[in-house]
Amino acid sequence: MTPMPPGTPGTPQPDPSSGRWSDLERPPLNATALRKALVRPGALWSSLDVVEVTGSTNSDLTERAVKGEVGEGAVLVAEEQAAGRGRLDRSWTSPPRSGLFFSVYLEPEVPVERWSWLPLLAGVATAAALSRVAGVDTALKWPNDLLLHVGEEERKAGGILTERAGDGVVVGIGLNVSLHADELPVPEAGSLVLAGAHAVDRDPLLRAVLRSLERWYEDWRGAGGDPGASRLQEAYAAGCATLGRTVRAVLPGDREITGEAVAVDGDGRLVLATEDGVQKPVGAGDIVHLRAARGE
Repeated sequence: MTPMPPGTPGTPQPDPSSGRWSDLERPPLNATALRKALVRPGALWSSLDVVEVTGSTNSDLTERAVKGEVGEGAVLVAEEQAAGRGRLDRSWTSPPRSGLFFSVYLEPEVPVERWSWLPLLAGVATAAALSRVAGVDTALKWPNDLLLHVGEEERKAGGILTERAGDGVVVGIGLNVSLHADELPVPEAGSLVLAGAHAVDRDPLLRAVLRSLERWYEDWRGAGGDPGASRLQEAYAAGCATLGRTVRAVLPGDREITGEAVAVDGDGRLVLATEDGVQKPVGAGDIVHLRAARGE
């Protein structure tokens, strides 16, 4: 419900010291307006719920999907995540209404082996939306980080987490929007505000990201999940800050590979060229950027 303007006769005024309006620089999302804009006949998004706080939107939506309580296109948004999760079970927490924390449920009718492209697709879609609406260049760190420039520094401002859920996949996206320097979870983090974004209103940002995600998903699904035919592979490579850099890949089992990131292959794996002249694809691991790409 849209609040009445301050001073409207007969309208209770919000208490600025408590409740959902305690930070007037961070108004709540308008769930009704978001549903009206995004949940339409023929659209991908079939439902949209906004909750004040939850542990993890991914966990909640996965549970609902497994129980058959939601169908493809369900969107769950939280104003605050108390136990948000990233890759490798890392935690993700931020002040209430300071970012976008949401998950979507998808049932891709494409070969399962191509589902590995979903986190990369979500990265491309999010970066495209932020460039258009917020006016910031968003780079992608393989496989699922969103990077922004704060001054001369490249910082992580968001991340993507995908999880199998019943017959489909839950894709979670977290993005720091209005965090100031003293609110960052770690000094190396960033936000749209710190990157100088000209738009930080979360409603249009969320609409833009979900519409961009819908377009990329429909094109990818229409191409049978083929990353080449859908131009997803090309778009990801163009926006990937990892390519061309010397990186260290920390693999499961505490193994490590160091080499130059030269490509993202047809399976969405990062290909590293090692010093011994071997090209090794990495399908899962923690990537550390060691040196900037040539020409930077």
